[in-house]
Amino acid sequence: MKPIRTLIMGAAGRDFHNFNMVFRDNPKYKVVAFTATQIPDIANRSYPNELSGKLYPKGIPIYPEIVLADLIKKLKVDLVVFAYSDVNHEYVMHKASIALANGADFVLLGPNSTMLNSSKPVISVTAVRTGAGKSQTSRAIAEILRKHGKKVVAIRHGMPYGNLLKQKCQWFASAEDFKKHDTTIEEEEEYQPWIDHGFVVYAGVDYGEILREAENESDVIIFDGGNNDWGFIKSDLYIVVADPHRPGHELTYYPGFVNFLSADVIVINKIDSAKKENIEIVRQHAKQYNPKAKIILAKSPVTVDKPELIRNKRVILTEDGPSLTHGGMPYGAGSIVAKRYKCKVVNAQKYAVGSIKKVYKKYPHLKNELPAMGYSSKQIKELEKTINSAKCDAVIDATPANLSRILKINKPIANVTYEMGKEAVKSLEAILKKTKFI
Repeated sequence: MKPIRTLIMGAAGRDFHNFNMVFRDNPKYKVVAFTATQIPDIANRSYPNELSGKLYPKGIPIYPEIVLADLIKKLKVDLVVFAYSDVNHEYVMHKASIALANGADFVLLGPNSTMLNSSKPVISVTAVRTGAGKSQTSRAIAEILRKHGKKVVAIRHGMPYGNLLKQKCQWFASAEDFKKHDTTIEEEEEYQPWIDHGFVVYAGVDYGEILREAENESDVIIFDGGNNDWGFIKSDLYIVVADPHRPGHELTYYPGFVNFLSADVIVINKIDSAKKENIEIVRQHAKQYNPKAKIILAKSPVTVDKPELIRNKRVILTEDGPSLTHGGMPYGAGSIVAKRYKCKVVNAQKYAVGSIKKVYKKYPHLKNELPAMGYSSKQIKELEKTINSAKCDAVIDATPANLSRILKINKPIANVTYEMGKEAVKSLEAILKKTKFI
């Protein structure tokens, strides 16, 4: 019987993990290509043979998703596997229709097929949309566990945007490790807060190896999700974060709705800045669709380290890139700070160059906020030039990465941070006691 010719649609993360779990050493399938989208500059390279296994001595090519229909025909694809996240349900079926119209089957691989088993207790933290507050929830759990004498290691959802072979298994414990692994701004946004809190975080491409390494130095593993993807590891406690700034999205985005239905605990975050009626919409959806889940209402207090730099000043406002771009948010924590300190936010679009200018064209919902895009050294330079060209008094850095560590900025910088509110932390601690994690 001839192997099933398979194409995996991805965005450098879930796609590689699904390949490793289901296809790598499986002679039933012949993976002829990956496609890539969402993330700039990850197409037109290969998944290397050192990672793809003995069935793929030449590796597997990665193409831009825009040529999907042509690839199905050219490569005689039998099966298309959709393997990325944070897209609405209509979008998924649009892609399915393209595959079906060109004669291929279309599948979504589920958690049972794609989750690893761990020898250590695992808590997974995922979300219904990117930018909901997964990582601050994960860190709050880690702090609780550490307070009770547990050694905690975080495993972060994959973001292998560079040299895939070098990123097979990455370990981060200090800022020096960023240089070692040549990380992007998007990676540092996720890893830096863990390091600042004194925790080790793993990430990369091969989560089988990553999990084995993490098990060697932990009592408890926290899987810190990416976008609104579900976890890579079977968990003993599944916590899902919902965002009342985007009410209803918990039902209409893939695979966020999967998470919403699967959660043991649903954290409705940002209740201190969201409208009461929107909080209630999310709460009612939780009760209707997942009545077994415990609901926690969480504040997400926003603080700024040097308010004197921005009070009543002209500022350029930098926010977390993924949250503002494919996450669809028109504003973030920095906008809350700017309003609090009566700042005049300069229109960053006016100064955007290169790929940063293209971002505004691709995401027209963005107005004055500047998404901190930095998926390559070139894009990092373009972000730096955009900020430095702006005519303003200061920069509000509302990214978790702390841009002053990455960019050479010619203006004073006020850094914004946000952590989980104290009452929600107490509620999480009670759940961890009840579930015998502490």
